[in-house]
Amino acid sequence: MAVEAPVDVSFLDAYRREVSAIITVVAAFVIARIVDRAFTARTRKVAAEEPDDEASPVTTTRVRLVRRLVFAAILTIGFALALSQFPIARRLATGVLASSAALGLIVGFAARQTIANAVAGISLAVTQPIRIGDLVTVEEETGVVEDVRLTYTYIRDDEGHRVIVPNERLAQTTIENHTIVDPRVNVTVSIWLPPGGDATRALELLEGQEGVVVTVAEVDKEGIRIALSTWVEHASERGPTASRLRAESLDRLRTERLSSPDGRA
Repeated sequence: MAVEAPVDVSFLDAYRREVSAIITVVAAFVIARIVDRAFTARTRKVAAEEPDDEASPVTTTRVRLVRRLVFAAILTIGFALALSQFPIARRLATGVLASSAALGLIVGFAARQTIANAVAGISLAVTQPIRIGDLVTVEEETGVVEDVRLTYTYIRDDEGHRVIVPNERLAQTTIENHTIVDPRVNVTVSIWLPPGGDATRALELLEGQEGVVVTVAEVDKEGIRIALSTWVEHASERGPTASRLRAESLDRLRTERLSSPDGRA
């Protein structure tokens, strides 16, 4: 009786599904990266061509969100195609679709907060109550919007700290946007004179600063508060400008011995 010789099976034939799944995932990742870089290059090109375009904060905010959505969508499709190579994954998907109603309720309840933040993130990108680069005040926190992501928004305050706010909260609360109409930002600092100080002489000394409006803002038992106000072109200039105003004003007043003994500003 003749014995059949074993048939040699190549590696590709033995692991055809696995190899195909890996190639699919890698291809999806490469395509996602190419599309993401294309978005980035296009955004930079437009910004370079029109540096003074008032719509650039709007465009930047929307493009960043679209980039992330497209990136995630391509990877999701890639992983789905990779898993479809395996019969067990197809059977599992069929079973999941058969019970999609119950599964949808379970997933929706478990991830309701994440879903709410994601929906709010899309709404923020479309309606544009805040944009990247805007100076905003949210729940007594003031800072510059660094990034609007799908679920969270990143705000940098005056001390350089990052305040991370869920998008759902932004959609539900009042936002004070200081630069949504005019990119210029008003900077106001206070200088105190001691009680009974010579406010008239102080105003004469401080009014010499170019572009600075000086007023007597308050008089009480603790002293006289002099307010100095000016405008800067960008929110990033607020801190340095306020520091310079305080230093120069205190120096002028100290020369005439008019500043508050504790030097508070």
